[in-house]
Amino acid sequence: MDDNFQECNKLPEFKLDSKQAQGFLSFFKTLPIDSKAVRFFDRRDYYTAHGENATFIAKTYYHTTTAMRQLGNGSDALSSVSVSKNMFETIARDLLLERTDHTMEVYEGSGSNWRLVRTGSPGNLGSFEDVLFANYEMQEAPAVVAILPSFRETGYTVGLGYVDLTKRMLGLSEFIDDSHFTNLESALVALGCKECLLPIEGSKSGDNRTLHDALSRCGVMVTERKKAEFRTRDLVEDLTRLVKGASQPIRDLISGFEFATGALGALLSYAELLADETNYGNYTIQKYNLSNYMRLDSAAMRALNVLENKTDANKNFSLFGLMNRTCTAGMGHRLLHRWLKQPLLDVKEINTRLDFVQAFAEDPALRQDLRQHLKRISDIERLTHNLERKRAGLQHVVKLYQSSVRLPYIKIALQNYEGQFSILMKERYFNELESLTADDKLGKFIALVETAVDLDQLEIGEYMISPAYDSELSKLKDEQEMLEGEIHTLHKQTANDLDLPMDKALKLDRGTQFGHVFRITKKEEPKIRKKLSTQFIVLETRKDGVKFTNTKLKKLGDQYQKIIEEYKTRQRHLVNKVVETSASFAEVFESLAVLLSELDVLLSFSDLVTSCPAPYTRPDITPSDEGDIVLEGSRHPCVEAQDWVNFIPNDCKLVREESWFQIITGPNMGGKSTFIRQVGVNILMAQIGCYVPCDKATISVRDCIFARVGAGDCQLRGVSTFMQEMLETASILKGATDKSLIIIDELGRGTSTYDGFGLAWAICEHIVEVIKAPTLFATHFHELTALACKNSDKETSGKQFASIANYHVSAHIDASSRKLTMLYKVEPGACDQSFGIHVAEFANFPESVVSLAREKAAELEDFSPAEILTNEKKGSKRKREHDPDDMSRGAARARQFLKAFADLPLESMDMKEALQEVTKLKDGLERDAVDCKWLQQFF
Repeated sequence: MDDNFQECNKLPEFKLDSKQAQGFLSFFKTLPIDSKAVRFFDRRDYYTAHGENATFIAKTYYHTTTAMRQLGNGSDALSSVSVSKNMFETIARDLLLERTDHTMEVYEGSGSNWRLVRTGSPGNLGSFEDVLFANYEMQEAPAVVAILPSFRETGYTVGLGYVDLTKRMLGLSEFIDDSHFTNLESALVALGCKECLLPIEGSKSGDNRTLHDALSRCGVMVTERKKAEFRTRDLVEDLTRLVKGASQPIRDLISGFEFATGALGALLSYAELLADETNYGNYTIQKYNLSNYMRLDSAAMRALNVLENKTDANKNFSLFGLMNRTCTAGMGHRLLHRWLKQPLLDVKEINTRLDFVQAFAEDPALRQDLRQHLKRISDIERLTHNLERKRAGLQHVVKLYQSSVRLPYIKIALQNYEGQFSILMKERYFNELESLTADDKLGKFIALVETAVDLDQLEIGEYMISPAYDSELSKLKDEQEMLEGEIHTLHKQTANDLDLPMDKALKLDRGTQFGHVFRITKKEEPKIRKKLSTQFIVLETRKDGVKFTNTKLKKLGDQYQKIIEEYKTRQRHLVNKVVETSASFAEVFESLAVLLSELDVLLSFSDLVTSCPAPYTRPDITPSDEGDIVLEGSRHPCVEAQDWVNFIPNDCKLVREESWFQIITGPNMGGKSTFIRQVGVNILMAQIGCYVPCDKATISVRDCIFARVGAGDCQLRGVSTFMQEMLETASILKGATDKSLIIIDELGRGTSTYDGFGLAWAICEHIVEVIKAPTLFATHFHELTALACKNSDKETSGKQFASIANYHVSAHIDASSRKLTMLYKVEPGACDQSFGIHVAEFANFPESVVSLAREKAAELEDFSPAEILTNEKKGSKRKREHDPDDMSRGAARARQFLKAFADLPLESMDMKEALQEVTKLKDGLERDAVDCKWLQQFF
C-alpha cells in the first residue's frame, strides 16, 4: 500500500491542450458501455483511464480519490487518472492473473482518433504476455472454456469446449451432470479455467442461476455471447486448418458430440484463432474425459489447502507451496500446479511415479546432480511459445541453446544410475533424451546456433550474428574494421599536427548528432585557436570542451556510419532467418519441456521426502474396488512444517464393513478438523505420485474427494452459512460414489439443534446405506454416536449399519484445577462429554459468565449414547423417550419430506399453487408423525 501511495504522489501529468481534450471527450462518449472492461489509453510516456474506470483505479490501487483529475470543464468534465508504465503492469497483473471479474482494453491514438490495439481477459492473456511475464515467471496457462448446457426433464447435459492459448491445445467434452453441476465444477478445477463463455439466452432461469453459482465458486469470470455463436457450421473446416497432422479425420474425432461442438465453435470465434495465420497447423485437439483423473471441486480444493493463497503467511500453508521445490524456470512449477488439480486414478501410473521418487530419494548423488543441472534450464515452454508466435529474438534462441547444451550432463547422470529402477529410468528418460538430442533434432539446432551466433559477445551481453556465418556480413565487418583503422590513423596524425597528446588532450568522440569528431578541453583551446579557425570546422563549444572536425574525418565518419547501418540491416535479416529456422524445432522443444518438467517435479517430491522433519513413506496403492485405507502414524504435511509445531501423529483405519464410516467427536481445538483434512491430503499426495507423511500407508484409490469443511457466509450472493453448507452437502450426496472419499466437518451448525441433528442423522444414514463411500464425519452432535451403537444392537435397531465406528479426539481435565489439556490423539469410542465451557475458560472468559454457563448446562444435560437405546437414564431434567426404531423411521420420513420439497419446481409455480403443494406435504408429515414421537418434536 505504501508503494501505491508513493506512486500516487508522483502521478504523470496530463499533457493535453484544450483542443486535444475536447477531441478525446467526443471519442470517449462513443465507446459502448461495458461494466467489466477497464480501458486504458496509451499516451506514449504514460496511460490514462477515465470515467468509472478512473474511480475504480484510484480507490483500488491508489487507495485515494485525490489521484483523480477532471478532463474538460463544466458538465462535460470527465473523471480521469494517469497511470505510469510500472503501475500499468501492476494493474494488468492484478486484473488478469488475480481477479476474475474484469477485462482489459488498450487504445492508441490522439485527439478524437483512437483505435483498440489490445484486449485481454483472465482466460485470454495473449496480447498482454509481454507485460505480464516480462519480469515474472509465467504462470500455468489458464484455459478459456465455453459451455452449452441442456436442461431437460431427463437430466442435465453439459457440452464443454476449451482452448489453452499458450499450449495451443483445443479440447471438448460432454457429460451428464446433476442439478448442482458437480461434474462441471470438477472439470473447471482440473482445467484451471479462469473464463467461461455462456449463451445469453435463458440466463434468468433457475437452472442457469445454479450454473452461475457453480462458476462463481470456481472463481470463473462469465462472458456472455450470442446463442448464434454456439454453432457447428464450418467447424470441421476451421479445425482442419488449425490442427496439425491429426491422426484421424477431424470429422470422426468430433462425431458423437451433441453440444460440445457448438461450445468449441463459440471459442474459435471468441479467441479469433483463425485471424492469426501463425495458428494454422500448430494446434492439437483432444477429447477430455472426466474419468481420467480424480475429481476435485472448489470446496475440496479450499478445505485441503491445495493451492497457494495470497493471504498465506508463508508458503507452507498450502500443499503446493510445501511441495514446490522445482528447479526449472517455471516449467516444473506449472506442471506441479496441474498435477495437484489432476491426481491419477491409474494404479500402474501412480506406482511408476512412486518408483522414480523412490529412486531419487535413495540416491542423493543422482538427485543433487540432476537438480543442479535443471537449475540452469530456462523456461523452454515459454521460449518455444514466443518462437511460435513470432515474438522471439536472438536472445530467446540463445537461451534455448544454453539449455540444450546442458542435456548431455543430464544424460550422463541418468546413465550412471545403477539402482533397482535403472531399466525404468532408461526407458522413460534416458532413451527419450537420447532421441531428442540426436543429430537430426537438437543436434542440428545446436550446430545452427554455434555457427550463426557470435558466442564470444555473450559475455558482454551482446546477442549478435557471427560475421563468419554470412559472406556479406563478413565483407561489411572487414570494411568497418578498415575504416576504424583509417580513422585511428587520422586521429594520430591530427594529434601530431596539433602537438597534443593523443587521447589525453585530443580525444576522438562518436555520437548520434555529429558522428566522429575531435574534442579538446577549453584549457587547450587557446593554444590551437588559430589552427582551428583555418584547418578545422568547430561544431560545438561547451564547458566540457570544443568539438571540431575536418573534411577527411567527416568523409570517413559518413562512410563508417553507412557501413554500420548496412551491417545492422544485414544483422536483423539474419537474426530473423535464424529465429525462423529455430522455430522449426518447436515440436522437439515441446517434447523436451514435457520431459524435463516431469523430471523436475519428481525430483521435487524426492527432495521433500528427504528433507522433511519426520519421515515420509511410500504408500501401497490398491484399486478403488478393493483394499482399505489405512494410515498409520499419519500427519498433516503443512501443519507439521510450521515453526514451533510439535505434531502428534494419528492412525486412520477406514476398513470396509468395520470402520468405513467414522464419526469423530471431541472438543473444539482438539484436532478433529486437522485429522480429517490430513487424511484427504495424504490420499491426494499419494495419487499424484508422492510419498506421504505416515509411518505406513495403504490407500485404495479414490475417484473423488468431497469436503464440506467450515462453510463461510456468502451474503453478497444472498447465501447464509447454513444454506452454503446445505448446497455443498447436496453436491456430495448427488456426486459421490462408493469409490469417493467424503470429509464432513461440523454439519448443521447454522440452524436449530434439533433441525441440525435431524439433518446430520439423515445424511449419515444416506451415505452409509446408499453411497457407501469411506467417510470421516466430525461433529459436536454427540447423539450421532448412537448410529454406531445401532451397529452392535441388531435387535433394537431393526437394520444393520455394518461399517460405522466412533472415534474421538482426547483431552484431559485436571480434577483439582479443572485445567483443560488437549492431547490431540484420535482414539476409538465416542466422546463422553462436551468441552465447550472448558474451551471458553481457556479463552479467558469472565468467571461470572463461565459459572452461569455451567449452571445452565447442568440443567439441560441429559444425554448419553446408551440412553437413546435403552432409556435407562433417570432423574434428568428433560428426558428423551425416543427409541432407535422411532428415530430411524422418523429420520427416514424427514428425509423423504425434504426430498419431496426440494423436487418441487417452485420457480415455475405461482405463490398460491406453491403454498397448496407445501401444505399437502406438511399435512402428510403430520399424519405420519402421529405414530412417531421423534417426528412430533418438530411440530
